[in-house]
Amino acid sequence: MRRLIGIFAIIGIIFSFGIFFDAPRAFAEEPAQLQLNDPSGAKTGGAGDVVGASANAPTADDLKKLSANEPLAAKLADVVGHNRIATNMVWMLVCGFLVMFMQAGFAMAETGFTQAKNAGHTMAMNFMIYVIGMLGYWVCGFALQMGGFGGAPTLGGGTALSNEFTISLFGKDFGLFGTTGFFLSGVSYDAVIFSIFLFQMVFMDTTATIPTGAMAERWTFKSFIVYGFFISAIVYPLYANWVWGGGWLTLIGKNFGLGHGHLDFAGSSVVHMTGGVAALAGAIVLGPRIGKFKADGTPVAIPGHHIPMAVVGCFILAFGWFGFNAGSTLAGGDLRIGVIATNTMLAGSAAGLTSMLYMWFKYGKPDISMAANGMLAGLVAITAPCAYVNSVFAVIIGGIAGILVCLSVFFVEHKLKVDDPVGAISVHGANGLWGVIALGLFADGTYGDGVNGVSGTVKGLFYGDASQLGAQVVGAATNIIFVFITMYVFFKVLNMITPLRVPRDQEIEGLDQHEVAVTAYPDFGIRKTH
Repeated sequence: MRRLIGIFAIIGIIFSFGIFFDAPRAFAEEPAQLQLNDPSGAKTGGAGDVVGASANAPTADDLKKLSANEPLAAKLADVVGHNRIATNMVWMLVCGFLVMFMQAGFAMAETGFTQAKNAGHTMAMNFMIYVIGMLGYWVCGFALQMGGFGGAPTLGGGTALSNEFTISLFGKDFGLFGTTGFFLSGVSYDAVIFSIFLFQMVFMDTTATIPTGAMAERWTFKSFIVYGFFISAIVYPLYANWVWGGGWLTLIGKNFGLGHGHLDFAGSSVVHMTGGVAALAGAIVLGPRIGKFKADGTPVAIPGHHIPMAVVGCFILAFGWFGFNAGSTLAGGDLRIGVIATNTMLAGSAAGLTSMLYMWFKYGKPDISMAANGMLAGLVAITAPCAYVNSVFAVIIGGIAGILVCLSVFFVEHKLKVDDPVGAISVHGANGLWGVIALGLFADGTYGDGVNGVSGTVKGLFYGDASQLGAQVVGAATNIIFVFITMYVFFKVLNMITPLRVPRDQEIEGLDQHEVAVTAYPDFGIRKTH
């Protein structure tokens, strides 16, 4: 009972955090501020959006003259501008729906790579992280991440998200977290902001589900629930703010001349490194499964029970990745989406091939499970640079990722002595790191003019801008330090409140009935080993 009270106390603190910050905004907004939001969306998009957010966009004076001299043309421009914004919003939402379906892919992949006696428990974590993560993100995660975002010109609104908590160092402003958008209330009750919330939420949920694979088969469900609220409401949003929400890593280009600042087009660091590093911290604190390591430290293989399920899960993830990467343009009218989608496909395929070949040459036979994880590794690696590189470098990035994931899996097991049943640390952590570094190496200068307020297109080391690689290293190092320390301390403290690990006899028997009161395969006996 004391443990249960402790769990709800932690969840209560997280919810109270959001209430404390947003209550004044939600219920006592100034009249001028209330005009910023447009819940119906009817007032969003107009003549000013015909050209879009660029130097050629119509000015306020242009629109006044048009309205006075050509009223019919002005009405037509309003319709065209509104439809342009609507097209972009529909594109972003459809891509968000694709990313949401990736949760099914994660559930199948992780469950297939684990033992049959724990299949129900693994599925339950993958299902519930969607529910828990969304609510934690709704309470305060979205506000911390996007509260100082400033709006999206391609979506014609969201300007109410303009309050960033900053500190001044070296004469420069460092944004730390947003302060608008708690509970999607007050000025954040807006059609554009709600759409941005949906798209950003499913990205966060990808991060939150990654540790469920690395910590599978020995993790108590109650401690998992607390973790779900913590990473979705606080940890992920803070780092995401620094990269995507107008925070300090965004500005190291303008402030210190490091390229365009730390760039991560669709989440190699923000999503995948964060999840992979959190998984490493959790797996270290939790410890290995019973029977994973011999007395001398030699790792023992514990095969997954359903490789076809895992492979299908990986294909679902690959399909959803088109929404992940191409959707990050936030604009259906940005024709770079064709390059992004093709680069994504090529990198995943190259990685699947190189990982299979590596295992074949080294161990004598191709390993389809490692090839499937290799494909995911390539997709993770291309996620940051997908918009900034050509097809040749997309294949190179993916090919390296396919080998890197194999090397990393064996390093994590044999050298670090960390038990990761599904290879999540290597797929997402190691290759998330490779992805952001690859951007700093291979960005070819054909895209990204003006991103993060820096003029010129994005170029990597091989195209003449070594400073962009510096920005990528700073962002990656920040992720490793911040996420690992925060999550390691969190898991240690949580373990003092309620045990992270299930009792030994339950782990041996299987977690399905003990933890989630369901047996995934009730029609046949399950051999209880390890």
